[in-house]
Amino acid sequence: MGFITFLEENMLSCQWKEIGMECAGCGFQRSIIFLLKGEFVNAFLIYPAIYTLLIMFVYLGLHLRLNFQKGHLILKWLFVLNAAIILFNYFLKF
Repeated sequence: MGFITFLEENMLSCQWKEIGMECAGCGFQRSIIFLLKGEFVNAFLIYPAIYTLLIMFVYLGLHLRLNFQKGHLILKWLFVLNAAIILFNYFLKF
């Protein structure tokens, strides 16, 4: 539990929020902390793209290691999906 407490106490501040603007990435750090605590629903509610981002990064690592034949296409569509989720959530905040 010490690692999670350390993360909670040392979260990075959002430069966008400090100047009064909304941020498309706000909630990502808190979402990771919720995942580490096992609070999967809260992780999704805080940052809806968390699971698709994790899938994309795991797949990227596997693709770099194993060089899948159509891996670049799958990664492209995972990126598009993540961008769409992040932008949709960003505009919902307004």
